[in-house]
Amino acid sequence: MATREELAVIKAARAGESRAQLALGSRYLYGGTGLPRSNGTAFYWLKRAAQQGVDDAWMMIGRNISYEQVKDLSSPREAAIWYEKAFDAGITHAGLTFARLVLDNTEQFDSNSHARAIGALSFLASKDDHQAQWLLAQQMQMHGHDEDDDDDAIEKNLKSILHDGAFRLEERLITEAAHAGIEQAQYALLDKAWKKSDYAGFARDAVVLVEKLFARNSVAVAQIEKDADVTSGIFLSSEESTLLLRFAQWRLQAQKPDPIEIGHILELAALAGNTEAQFELGLLCAKIDRQGNRVFMEHGLANFKKALNWLTLAGDGGSALAWHALARIYSRSIYSQRNLDVALQYLEKAADMGLVEAQYEFAQISWRNRRDDKLNDVRALYWWQKAAEKGNENAKAALEAFSAGSNLKTWAKAAMEHLNDKFRNANPFLSARVELAATFGLTKPEALLIDVKNADYGHCLVVDICGYYARSKRRLVAIETEEQRTILNRIGRLFSDVDCSFNGLEGNYRQRQYRLKTSFPEIA
Repeated sequence: MATREELAVIKAARAGESRAQLALGSRYLYGGTGLPRSNGTAFYWLKRAAQQGVDDAWMMIGRNISYEQVKDLSSPREAAIWYEKAFDAGITHAGLTFARLVLDNTEQFDSNSHARAIGALSFLASKDDHQAQWLLAQQMQMHGHDEDDDDDAIEKNLKSILHDGAFRLEERLITEAAHAGIEQAQYALLDKAWKKSDYAGFARDAVVLVEKLFARNSVAVAQIEKDADVTSGIFLSSEESTLLLRFAQWRLQAQKPDPIEIGHILELAALAGNTEAQFELGLLCAKIDRQGNRVFMEHGLANFKKALNWLTLAGDGGSALAWHALARIYSRSIYSQRNLDVALQYLEKAADMGLVEAQYEFAQISWRNRRDDKLNDVRALYWWQKAAEKGNENAKAALEAFSAGSNLKTWAKAAMEHLNDKFRNANPFLSARVELAATFGLTKPEALLIDVKNADYGHCLVVDICGYYARSKRRLVAIETEEQRTILNRIGRLFSDVDCSFNGLEGNYRQRQYRLKTSFPEIA
């Protein structure tokens, strides 16, 4: 309960007396005999005193209330004023809070504020403030590397401070912050080492952090080592789980890797929701590598139950490689889980997610099984095209047989030379069929008998006249260019309401042949 003296201070503060507001803010900041300690209430009264020109109020704010506390107590624009004043008055760590208020809320500040925030960080970094070094390096990573973008206000301010050697300065700042124990900087340094393929440096610096992560999650690690269900909570950020994944991947490249130890590392990351770790753990449990080859056979049998569980989780999490691995497990006779239908479902999932190897494999399987389903050849051509778009040379070679350019018919080209507007208006359907033949390399029977409405499958033209012309064979023609697509769309619209069978307007095959020969006697 507040004392009589404190009640008097509260009454005066509410009446607007600045010195009373300062005193009340100070009592809430440090706590008193009758008032509880409350940074939020303290900031409220100190802010009111500062707004009335009491210098001690904003000095007290800058000295005692951290960024993590003030960001929930005030708008960034309002709070930044007091922290900048405190920094200018010599309270150095207030500059760090000022910079974070500005740079974490850039849209609320103008370019001058950005410049002052970057200047504060640069000054503090030069004074070996390791937190400032890390924050300045972060700003350089986000804004300082694109020399062509002049729209970013922060980037302009960085360029005004950082001249030559910006990359070297960034690395030096991160390194100094990391060596000073700033954990985020340590993770950034490890990330740079990994991306530069400096695996020796990565492993040297990663060991200590991995040990910390294992210690923090010791209960879960003990359950993993006993191969029991993990009931303990896993306390890992995305950066930490990525570190464990990469550390395990590095250990896998050793001359004699220990799959059990590596499995424990991967499982901790996998339990934290890291999709790639789930995938790697699934492969390790199945004792296969990314190419499907068997590995670690000297360490006992594969645990397919566990492998399928982790690979399915990884697949659900967006890993196309996981679905591809599951397809391999279910398709091979050396694995006890062989099921070709399930394997094909998983392979199609991997293909749908853009995995080139899966697209090509699915195309090959669909083509081999084209007699089982009349649309399998259409599927095969579709996935060959998808794989070819991503540079698969085998898919490109497979597509050559379906190219219209490899099968152009001279008769249709010759007939096209005699087409004119008068003839097109008098014989729209025949003209369209001749143009279709010239574009896609159709024979005369194919051109006259193709059911235009049902032949277009988007990525290819299905030429199937076996029901009317026994000597023909079903074949596909790939749609490769925008011009081909445009022509087919136009002709498709013409035939959209037309019966293309012998009961339609064009008559039977003999009638169509006769109309072609009489219209183009030179190609008869």
